[in-house]
Amino acid sequence: MIHESINTLGGQHFRAMLLAVAFGLILVEYLFRRLDHDDSYDARETATSLVIALGNKLIGGMMTAVLALPLVFVYQHRLFDIPLDNVWWWLALFVAIEFSYYVHHVAMHKIRWFWATHSVHHSATKMNLSAAVRLGWGGNLTGGFLFYLPLIYLGFNPAAVLLVLGLGLFYQFFLHSAFVPNLGPLEWIFNTPRHHHVHHASNSECLDRNFGSVLIVFDRMFGTFASAPQGEALRFGLAGIRPTANPVSILFGEWFRIARDVVLAGNFRARLRALFGPPV
Repeated sequence: MIHESINTLGGQHFRAMLLAVAFGLILVEYLFRRLDHDDSYDARETATSLVIALGNKLIGGMMTAVLALPLVFVYQHRLFDIPLDNVWWWLALFVAIEFSYYVHHVAMHKIRWFWATHSVHHSATKMNLSAAVRLGWGGNLTGGFLFYLPLIYLGFNPAAVLLVLGLGLFYQFFLHSAFVPNLGPLEWIFNTPRHHHVHHASNSECLDRNFGSVLIVFDRMFGTFASAPQGEALRFGLAGIRPTANPVSILFGEWFRIARDVVLAGNFRARLRALFGPPV
């Protein structure tokens, strides 16, 4: 039953439906920005993002069954049976997912092994909804799911964990909007387009900031929050990497650089640092 629920949440039809909705919203935003004579979109970059998104969904669907195996195994050895029969347990799961995602997102920026996949998402030089679907391929194969296994080991149902995580990722889609309103007091608690634009910016003051999913409270708690720098336009794309519209270079460029550094490393410690040290 759990295995079937996981397959349903990550199944091809469900993922295709979400992708179709995302593409529709991207088209709407694109048309509105063009009518407003705004340069938030670059046709070539957007096309590249859509190609990458299609591959991501295809590979993600193929990996659903593989992902289900460790989740179900850990759940079979869980410490407790946590019932999700009232709103408080769902709220607890939501906060736990938010914290786990925060830790996972920090790791994606601080550990090169995870950054190699996540850097794809940061390679867009224009912030708009098409940047939201520019996601690296095979993140779970490199261990992304490990950050959520403790919740399943505690006793949260894997299907519920994936559901809440998925809803958070859907929320994040809208954080990439080219329209950046000031949401006032809500910005103290929630992640917003203004906060997420800072996260994507390659300005020195913005690097490795604002890691939250739905909430921004963990960034405020742990000192990783930043507002946009005063009097300075935000610049997007990878710091120190020349922009490209080649999907192969975007998807595998950092992996190629890691392989090069591993081969050139003088000793075992240097090879480990090339793989698991901070991005260079």
